[in-house]
Amino acid sequence: MLKALRLTTSAIALSAVLAGSALAGAFDVNKTVTGLAMRGYDPVAYFTVGAPTPGSFAITSVHDGAVYRFSSEENKAKFEANPAAYLPQYGGFCAFGLAQGVKVDGDPKLWKVVDNKLYLNLSEPVQERWQGDIPGYIEAADDKWPALEDTDPVETVN
Repeated sequence: MLKALRLTTSAIALSAVLAGSALAGAFDVNKTVTGLAMRGYDPVAYFTVGAPTPGSFAITSVHDGAVYRFSSEENKAKFEANPAAYLPQYGGFCAFGLAQGVKVDGDPKLWKVVDNKLYLNLSEPVQERWQGDIPGYIEAADDKWPALEDTDPVETVN
């Protein structure tokens, strides 16, 4: 029994390493090692409902190697018809962080739609600071994003 448990644990660990390896080099979208983007939140709902809405594991679409979940088939269809209209800016990484030249996670619960574009931030204090000069921070992040888009997030914080 113990030997079987060790083998199972080893297989799970190896699977996680292989999944991470398969995604290595794909740093333009903030996703988990499973490929899930936006922690499973529906990207279309920010525009239709005006709130973060968990997506269903049964309603998904893959875009640029990331899995997006949706709260309805209608939202999935809207996304598939025009993904660029619903994708978070900077691949879902923190908008304030990008303005500072750092690539850190964006939290789908800390969001704002500005000029029909979805922006995520890392934490409430970060979002509050970002809201102090949204146009300035967006301009700075837009300038830095091309150089950081394909960079490993770890490299930006060291």
